[in-house]
Amino acid sequence: MPTGVGFASYVLVLGALYSLIAIGFTLIFGVGGVLNLAHGALLAVGAYAAVATVSLTDSIVLGAFAALVVPAVASLGLYVGMIRSVRDNPITVLILTLVVAIVTEQVLLQVFGGQELVVRNLVSGEFDVLGGISRHLGVMFVVSWLLIGALFYFVNETRTGRAILATSMSDRGAALVGIDAERVYALTWLLAGGLAGIAGLFLAEFSVAHPFMGRSPLILAFAIVVVGGLGSIRGSVVGAYLISFLDQAMVSFVSERLAGVSALVVLVVVLLVKPEGLFGRELVEE
Repeated sequence: MPTGVGFASYVLVLGALYSLIAIGFTLIFGVGGVLNLAHGALLAVGAYAAVATVSLTDSIVLGAFAALVVPAVASLGLYVGMIRSVRDNPITVLILTLVVAIVTEQVLLQVFGGQELVVRNLVSGEFDVLGGISRHLGVMFVVSWLLIGALFYFVNETRTGRAILATSMSDRGAALVGIDAERVYALTWLLAGGLAGIAGLFLAEFSVAHPFMGRSPLILAFAIVVVGGLGSIRGSVVGAYLISFLDQAMVSFVSERLAGVSALVVLVVVLLVKPEGLFGRELVEE
């Protein structure tokens, strides 16, 4: 496991990946006030969409496009087909999304089998920065931050983004000023699915793809958004980097067997000391 500058590079890259994993999860909560337990399964859908597309076309670019579009459409279909009619009942949403996650994993298991699949790297070679970092990790970092930055700009600076902000504060208040809250909810699920799919592709590049690969990231996403503040995108980014640093420190300097433990420890501490999280329940802060 890397130390020194290598340690720093892994913290930066994994922090960006963790942020991407968590933002879609917190976006849905920030706007709709519900937790989507199918979020982890959408990561797996994105990874396998890329695997299938690359095997058919031999194009990683088309694979990345499939990783973005397929989970986005699946997430939108989940909202329109199931969640829309029960979104005012958070417990029902939890149960439905959990069932969808389990069914999705079983479908992937039947279609692709249980073996672990390797996703071909977007690029090969190494950058001579931070002690040497593989180019596909560098691309992962840059693309993740481009998506995060684009989301911040979209929500804060565009008319549709301000509609999302208004709906996250009060859907009734948003309706009074002519905002179609239903359209905003659907857009939020679409965006969250797309982000989850790209995160799934990157996660599969970082390790491997398998039908149950979304379970640990779902727990990680939950820990991150609780630490940062449920509904806060900025909080998700800060929480992701905090947990990335602690996780890499634990693995690098203590034991690899403790991977993931730091996220749970931080989660417990935050729940006891500051249960609203570092930034509270806000979608995006100016």
